[in-house]
Amino acid sequence: MKNQMFYFISGYVRAEVKGKHTELFLDRCVQNNIPIWFVKRIDDETISCYFFLKDISQIRVLLRRTGCRLSFKQKIGLPFFLKKMYSRKGFILGLVCTLFMIFFLSNMIWSIHIHGASPEVEHEVKQKLHQIGVKKGAFIFSLPSEQEIQQTVTESNDNLTWIGVKRLGTRYSFEVVEKKIPEEKEALNPRHLVARKKAVIYKIFAEQGQAMVEDRDFVKKGDILISGIVGSDEQEKVMPAKGSVLGEVWYLSEVTVPLKSTIITNTGDTLNKYYIKLGKISIPIWGFEKDSFSKKEMITDMKPFYFLKWQLPISFQKDKIFEIEHSERVLSEKQAKELAFELTEKDLMRQLPRDAEIKGKKILHEKIGNGKVNVKIHYQVIEEIATEQPIIRGD
Repeated sequence: MKNQMFYFISGYVRAEVKGKHTELFLDRCVQNNIPIWFVKRIDDETISCYFFLKDISQIRVLLRRTGCRLSFKQKIGLPFFLKKMYSRKGFILGLVCTLFMIFFLSNMIWSIHIHGASPEVEHEVKQKLHQIGVKKGAFIFSLPSEQEIQQTVTESNDNLTWIGVKRLGTRYSFEVVEKKIPEEKEALNPRHLVARKKAVIYKIFAEQGQAMVEDRDFVKKGDILISGIVGSDEQEKVMPAKGSVLGEVWYLSEVTVPLKSTIITNTGDTLNKYYIKLGKISIPIWGFEKDSFSKKEMITDMKPFYFLKWQLPISFQKDKIFEIEHSERVLSEKQAKELAFELTEKDLMRQLPRDAEIKGKKILHEKIGNGKVNVKIHYQVIEEIATEQPIIRGD
């Protein structure tokens, strides 16, 4: 197989040599180390043979010395193919331009589809995509990665819970999940408002129904706060209870803060390098300067090239190199406690309703050992504690 490839690249011919001294001609070729193969005698003065294109000049000299003549019967190999193609350069140029245009257009965005969004949110998403370059006619390899697009669009719109990004050839598809703000519906069925957790009543407002507790009362889960049954036995009236009940709820958080830790920070200095990747071979095309970062991190973004719907074994690779610093943070006991408050408070607020408010906090227990501070913190939180409970007639 390797010999056949070598023969094709070098180029060779099948020729006929005529003359009275064909044997002398063959002998001279052997003496001058000229490869000749598949030698076949046709008649008394004619032989057929194969030889390389590069040896033709030496063979012509030997032909003159031996009085023989040469006629070509077949020309085989890459040099002859290229010569033939050059004679048809207009056709070849048109074919190359056509293939290039197909390749060029196969790596552009032709359509953007957004699913699951209301018209207002869809318009906002399209505007943000346009700002970051995701639009019809943009080159795919010049765009941010799908993860970056997802993060940028999600963070820019408060109405989005999640957005999925998927590229299918020349099309970008976005699946949008909007935040659904529950609308308060008018209760049509009779109900009580009961406590959904243990708490001390902080403030109660009964819009409809009868308040069953007062400020500073302690309630357990399931206790009736606002009753939907109003009046005496004879004039009893059943209705949907309405109102707001704020309760003081207690939470206990525990956290461990190391007094010494290593922090990795980004200095802000970056370097971009671009490559064309052929299989496992990366060919640099831009960003040849060598980074001087002592410590660094790298993010690689790979975008394959397409020809129509077929993915080619060629990719555009972008390496983004960040300079980072490792610094040692040493905290005092006071700073460790402050950090513990900050960490636990953030974690607690993620679990609480939006309108919840932290009224007070206190360290219940702390322990220092093995270079760490272990802290238990008690939080007093004011939040809505009422939830509905249907009234079933006959109970």
